[in-house]
Amino acid sequence: MLSVLTPTVLSREEWLARTAAHEARIDRWTGPHRERRRRGETHPVLDFLFTYYSQTPGRLRRWHPGPGVALAAPAPHAAARWYVDDGATVRLDVEAFVTDRGDIVRFIARLLAATASRPAFSGCFGLHEWAMVYRDTGTRHPVPLRLGQEGTDAVVEGHTIRCSHFDAFRFFTAPAVGRNRLQPTRESQVELEQPGCLHAGMDLYKWAYKLTPAAPGELLADCFELAVEIRELDMRASPYDLRDHGYEPVAIETPEGKAAYVAAQRGFTERAALLRARLLEVCGALVGERRTVVG
Repeated sequence: MLSVLTPTVLSREEWLARTAAHEARIDRWTGPHRERRRRGETHPVLDFLFTYYSQTPGRLRRWHPGPGVALAAPAPHAAARWYVDDGATVRLDVEAFVTDRGDIVRFIARLLAATASRPAFSGCFGLHEWAMVYRDTGTRHPVPLRLGQEGTDAVVEGHTIRCSHFDAFRFFTAPAVGRNRLQPTRESQVELEQPGCLHAGMDLYKWAYKLTPAAPGELLADCFELAVEIRELDMRASPYDLRDHGYEPVAIETPEGKAAYVAAQRGFTERAALLRARLLEVCGALVGERRTVVG
């Protein structure tokens, strides 16, 4: 468990090294993104991580120690919101952070604990992306449909759709909405979220940055890296033809494609479970609640 009562103190050399390592790790993705933006170029897969998710590249690049860790002063964090400088060390002011952000911390903890308590469902085959263009002449991305519109519609009509994630479901086309066995809403998110969902795994990044600066930089980076890899599978299994962008399709309309998708999905589910537990530990350190994670 993280302890905020007896914090670990990092020397200046230690926290400078962790800061540099975090920045170098994040620059692997933010550097190319900034360069594409400078050239006015878009990316149909990776832009999502910087547009749908609201964290800016600059904030993502900023390392934070998290609760239970103090930095030998002087440290630039002293000037940031929710930090306190006692002259010898700089640390997160947990009480001030919880006063301002306690409601979102408790919501995140409730959502993640509920998600972790459920069995993972791995039979969705990424059909949410197909449902987003079902019977729609205008696609959401400026790339062609791999099977064309009629072929895409036929895949949707030949499968059962069981999307539990509201933030995917809300982008379904009108004709696709009634085809979903579930009708998720924002209000039912805690009751429906399940750990096998790729979008629930990607959203661990969102919950990590919503906990910033309480989320340690390493945890934020781990969640972002998982989101990148899940996003790539999500789009490879989508109806779009992304081969010109270097992404080979996962043809979920075939038995081989379904098997490949499920295998990757299960691997992501295992990794997400570990990150979910770490996020819950941070929430527990902030609001003083211990939660049991199942799965």
